[in-house]
Amino acid sequence: MALFVEVVKARSFRGAAAILDMPNSTLSRRIGLLEKEIGLRLLNRTTRRIELTEAGQLYFERCKRIVDEARLAHEQLGEMLARPSGLLRVSLPVDFANTYLAPLITEFARQYPGIDFEFDLTPRRVDLVSEPYDLAIRVGESEASHMIARPLARLHGHLYASPRYLEENGEPNEPADLAHHQCLCQTRVGSWTLQNGTQTVEAGVSGRFHLNSIGMLRRLATLDMGITFMPQEIVADEVAAGRLRRIMPQWQGLPMTIYAVTETRLLPAKTQRFIEFLRERLSRD
Repeated sequence: MALFVEVVKARSFRGAAAILDMPNSTLSRRIGLLEKEIGLRLLNRTTRRIELTEAGQLYFERCKRIVDEARLAHEQLGEMLARPSGLLRVSLPVDFANTYLAPLITEFARQYPGIDFEFDLTPRRVDLVSEPYDLAIRVGESEASHMIARPLARLHGHLYASPRYLEENGEPNEPADLAHHQCLCQTRVGSWTLQNGTQTVEAGVSGRFHLNSIGMLRRLATLDMGITFMPQEIVADEVAAGRLRRIMPQWQGLPMTIYAVTETRLLPAKTQRFIEFLRERLSRD
């Protein structure tokens, strides 16, 4: 339809082919196929120009409106991509969102004032199929195979303790030393996997506290209750303020991947922009 409209507007195949940047023979063949499909001649061709048949005139009037509407729709979609809007519903890991993503989300919100936000920061894993969420941010593990998991960044865990705890209990130098310290562990975790270059060690850990809140583990560490093991992005403020200090700096944890998980690859502009923004900022940091 669009090719036919351009031929009529140019009043020649050669002129339309130049505008469309395609071979004249290809354009002529495509219009011929269109006429064959319709079953009516649309154009009377002469050596110098083309003329519309009666059927061609009627078809052109209808086609021109359709092509113009389609072009307008594409332009509006382009504007939507440039200035996305609407409500963005996201499931976020509580502690990672509070301590690390909040400033990035603020920056994104200022950059795209047309987007409103609804966040779920509960520990539960929302169902992206049955619940109205656009995406979920996951740390450390991807979703089921029928979901689309886009890696955003990789984080490494490090060991931290408060200056007072280290003063009272000494500072460990090797993974084996952790067995003699109070380690603040997540629920059902009895060891930490540590790397030093190509060397990997499974260090047994124990302590009085086992819990499923990264924020609470971080808080207990600042209150001198033991050694914690988590990404530097989670404890950046505490380290900067001197409430925590990194220990055994030659050792770090295995990389944990941050994923943006969606139910489909076909995403609205608001979701596309949010994922692209986080990937760019997290990889930069």
